Amino acid sequence: MAMWVFGYGSLLWNPGFEVAESAIASLPGYARSFCMRSIHHRGTVNDPGLVLALDEQQQTACSGMALRVMDGVEDATLAYLRERELISSAYLEKMLDVTLSDGRVVTAVVYVIDESHEQYCGGLPLEEQAQIIAKAVGGRGPNTEYLYNTADHLRTVGLEDAELNWLHARVKTLEG
Repeated sequence: MAMWVFGYGSLLWNPGFEVAESAIASLPGYARSFCMRSIHHRGTVNDPGLVLALDEQQQTACSGMALRVMDGVEDATLAYLRERELISSAYLEKMLDVTLSDGRVVTAVVYVIDESHEQYCGGLPLEEQAQIIAKAVGGRGPNTEYLYNTADHLRTVGLEDAELNWLHARVKTLEG
């Protein structure tokens, strides 16, 4: 059976594994937001950045990409994803149904925020998010790079995200 991964943030532009097929997809019951403090990849323990996570919210759906893993490398891909995404246990790995743009429903590996984890910070005002993102830097580089790449990629595939577009423009202004 095919292995699918749902990407809504950096997995969109940097999956880190061979993708056999990709399709725009929708995940019901979750919203994408900068609700996770990043203490490894895009910030530090002393100066955390922010990364996107899926926050459980009824009456909503997150648009992203379903990525089908190349046949034969499913175990290696899952091991890679767990090392990358579960570095601080702030994400929960779930198997959830996503609806592809062609109407197919597939079960995908999805990483969602653990709202009880100390890195959870849902509900931060957009201006506060912009101030944090503009200055944070972590092991994988500036927090701004993460924001810009994600917002740009969503735009490129036709998935506008109003909050990310606002943050993109505001952080560019803050950078001067």
